[in-house]
Amino acid sequence: MMIFFITFGFFLVVGTAMAVGYIFQNKALAGSCGGLASVGIDKECNCDNPCEKRQEREKKSALEDNLKNRIDVTNI
Repeated sequence: MMIFFITFGFFLVVGTAMAVGYIFQNKALAGSCGGLASVGIDKECNCDNPCEKRQEREKKSALEDNLKNRIDVTNI
């Protein structure tokens, strides 16, 4: 039973160390194989027309990008 506790403690310490390292890196999780883009898939679904929710998100994102890149001529 003592070996179980030693092994459990070791894995607990290693897991905690990895968690602390990840927190201090402050990076997003990424797969090691490159994800779906590495096999030529641009999006998660293979449909030609995205669903309405995705179309709304893309439209909202395009409008936000447009507003960021817009030149304000009233203050010139």
